Amino acid sequence: MTREFDFYIVPTPIGNIQDITLRAIEVLKSVDLIACEDTRVTQKLLNHYDIKTKCFSYHKYNERERVGYFLKELSEGKKIALVSDAGTPMICDPGAVIVNELKNAGYSISALPGACAVTTFLSEIPREGEEYTFIGFIPRNEKQIEEVAKKYLKHNFVFYESPERILKTLKTIQKTRGDIKIALGRELSKLFEEINVDKISSIIEHYSNGIKGEIVCMIYANEDSENTEMEFKIKELKNKGFKDKEISTILSTICGFNKNEVYKKSLEL
Repeated sequence: MTREFDFYIVPTPIGNIQDITLRAIEVLKSVDLIACEDTRVTQKLLNHYDIKTKCFSYHKYNERERVGYFLKELSEGKKIALVSDAGTPMICDPGAVIVNELKNAGYSISALPGACAVTTFLSEIPREGEEYTFIGFIPRNEKQIEEVAKKYLKHNFVFYESPERILKTLKTIQKTRGDIKIALGRELSKLFEEINVDKISSIIEHYSNGIKGEIVCMIYANEDSENTEMEFKIKELKNKGFKDKEISTILSTICGFNKNEVYKKSLEL
């Protein structure tokens, strides 16, 4: 027998409408209300599975103002499910505000397992080890993208990006990190699903005429990350006016780099 909760977080398909669990369908049928980003999008899913539950909108622009409505309905004994347009709520989708409020108010919450673009993507690409960092949507600003690319130099990092911006983003990362290995997935679980793992230059060339669909991407850690990190830091200090000897002293003291190697590299740059 399944325990009942006041509030359910229910993943929905990221592309293929059949990628939904039996329990998710059962919960969506049994609750009194479904909170969704776009009622028109969710209604298509509900119609497909003959779910008659009433929907109401809950998205990033009305998260705060909807808190009172949630609390009122739950206080009257109603059960509510939260869904996203696609995938798992709160993974780059609204939900954090209301979950925090409901936990503070003492309501019981259950999250169902289900579709998520990140885990689907990572299951399809080669990786050494399990460690990675998911950063959500990568910043739009070029300087911020460069900072992210430098920050995760030693780690695989995964992000979402729009098809309109992905090529520009990849070119910025290439300029910062060189011709590194990346993996790019688009239209996961859909008819035109595509996964490419290659050097960043080859990926950019492959999609030079444009790219369509939802994008998830992983930048692999640099193979020679220590030397690359050293170069980044040397260039930063050079831009601030430090001399080669000063740079070698600073980086050997603060970062533990070999002083002679830093000095030699600084002379080259």
